Amino acid sequence: MTADARSVKTSPYTRGAILPDLLRQRILILDGAMGTMIQQSKLSEKDFRGNRVDLENHAIDVKGNNELLSITKPELILEIHRQYLAAGADILETNTFGATTVAQEDYHLAHLAREMNLCSAKLARQACDEYSTPDKPRFVAGALGPTPKTASISPDVNDPGARNVDFETLRLAYYEQIEALVEGGVDLLLLETVFDTLNAKAALFALDEFFENTQQRFPLMISGTVTDASGRILSGQTVEAFWNSLRHAKPMTFGLNCALGATLMKPYISELAKICDTAIACYPNAGLPNPMSDTGFDETPEITSSLLADFSKDGLVNLVGGCCGTTPEHIRAIAQAVAQFQPRPWRSKWQAYKEVETAAESLDE
Repeated sequence: MTADARSVKTSPYTRGAILPDLLRQRILILDGAMGTMIQQSKLSEKDFRGNRVDLENHAIDVKGNNELLSITKPELILEIHRQYLAAGADILETNTFGATTVAQEDYHLAHLAREMNLCSAKLARQACDEYSTPDKPRFVAGALGPTPKTASISPDVNDPGARNVDFETLRLAYYEQIEALVEGGVDLLLLETVFDTLNAKAALFALDEFFENTQQRFPLMISGTVTDASGRILSGQTVEAFWNSLRHAKPMTFGLNCALGATLMKPYISELAKICDTAIACYPNAGLPNPMSDTGFDETPEITSSLLADFSKDGLVNLVGGCCGTTPEHIRAIAQAVAQFQPRPWRSKWQAYKEVETAAESLDE
């Protein structure tokens, strides 16, 4: 086998190729909540519309459409990215959680979805390039949110067969999003806050289609959300079933985010750590909601970081960060708290393949 042929088999990713090695060397840090930081800016309806002529007479309010801010207030989004990088984040999420045509239809702005993704990716790319060093490279994760609709569950209790979205609509929406994110310069893709496995499968179908059409391959992170103490995602699967439903996508990381906060999430992360042949990621909310708190959630940076330090001490995780209610102060505390611990070891199928290949080459020699 030639050296070139070996390099093709041992380097599956077009971008972000060093991430699997980094996940074995140390616990990586994902950024915190974009929405929490935006809310602290107390923006008005006019702020959300910015100077866009096409939004001056838009028929419905757009306040709360955070993804629109990548177009109308890019300097704000860029500054939030910079704050998370300064706090120690290795990976930034693009401001695209709701930037699909399906989600943007709620604001009658589906036609701007592609532009939102492209602008968001470029902003995150700019910030990462500013902060990257040879010793600490920074990476952009293109965020694919779950959409506000579900392909598995009826929105009408009187009609169990009713659906408000179908697989093909989701597939097309995700393909457009992926295409724009890649054009904007992302290093990996993050399918996050999955509450419906069928929605996730539509995203993965679009992702495979994009990889095939472009002959590119990016690291993939998949993160579900457990919605209550039953330990199931909203469409009914346990975390083990969730993993087995999506493991065919060969994600670089698999894990949980949002929902319950770290305390209630730990049993499910522990379960995934036992069964997953890939890296484990966990980025919880800052505890449970509290409208009296400045961030809308209970936990201070000290509390959230100590909980994730326990996860790390127990050898459960390879990547940690924050979801709703977390700030740059949370991420800084998390980064400092987990730095002393080693990442969870795992043996992926890809690694096993390389070991067999190396052994065969040794025999040939």
